[in-house]
Amino acid sequence: MENKLEAFKRLLVIMDELRAQCPWDKKQTIQSLRHLTIEETYELADAILDENLEEVKEEIGDLMLHMVFYAKIASETGDFDIADALNSVCDKLVERHPHIYGDVIAESEEDVKANWEKIKLKSGKKSVLEGVPKSLPAMVKATRIQEKARGVGFDWDNQSQVWAKVNEELAELQEEIEQKTDNIEDEFGDVLFSLINYARFIGVDPESALEKTNKKFIKRFQYLEAESKKDGKVMGEMTLPEMDEYWNKAKKL
Repeated sequence: MENKLEAFKRLLVIMDELRAQCPWDKKQTIQSLRHLTIEETYELADAILDENLEEVKEEIGDLMLHMVFYAKIASETGDFDIADALNSVCDKLVERHPHIYGDVIAESEEDVKANWEKIKLKSGKKSVLEGVPKSLPAMVKATRIQEKARGVGFDWDNQSQVWAKVNEELAELQEEIEQKTDNIEDEFGDVLFSLINYARFIGVDPESALEKTNKKFIKRFQYLEAESKKDGKVMGEMTLPEMDEYWNKAKKL
C-alpha cells in the first residue's frame, strides 16, 4: 500500500510543478482538457479490446494524470481539490453498498444493481435515467438506458421474448421500406435498440462486439488492398468477384 501512496504523491508533486512552470500546462483549463480526456478514454478502450495490458497500464496513467489535472485547476479556484473528489467517491461507494457497509442483503449482481438505483432515487434524482450522460455514443447510451431500467424491474422476463421483439421490429422496418414511408429511420432505430437489448440477455457487450467486427473488417480489407497491389491490380478497377477472391483468402488467414 505504501508504494502506491508514494506513487500517487509523486504524481501530485509533478502536477504542482508542471502547473507552476510549464507554459502549456499553465494555460490549460477544465474546458481545454475535455477533448483530450475523451481521446485518452478511447485509447484505453482500444487497449482493452486488443488485450494489450502494457498499453492498458499506460493509458490508465494518462487518465489518472487528467483527473489530477482537473482537481488541481479546481483547487486553484477554491472549488475542490483531489482529496474532496476522492472522499466524495468513497462516501458514495459506502452509501451505495449497504450489503457491505450496512445490514442490507444482496445475494446477486442484480440485487446490487437494483439497490444502487433505488438509493440514487432516494438521494434526490427524479429519474433512474438521469445518470446516463447525454454525450455517450448512441449504442453505449442504449445499453446503459436498458441496464438502468432493468435495475428497477422494467425488463423482459427471458431472452426468447426479446428475440421475438427483434423479429417484430424487423418486420415493421421491412413494411416501412416496402411502403417507402417517412418512418424508416425510426423503425431502423427500433431494430438496433431491440438488438442491443437482446445482446444484454445473451451476455454480449454490443459496443465491443461491433468494434471487434470493425477491426476484423479493416484487417481483411487492408489485406485485400495490399495483396491485390502486389498482383498489379488497382482498387476501384477490380470486379467484385476479383475482390472476393482476396477477401476469402483474408478470412482463411
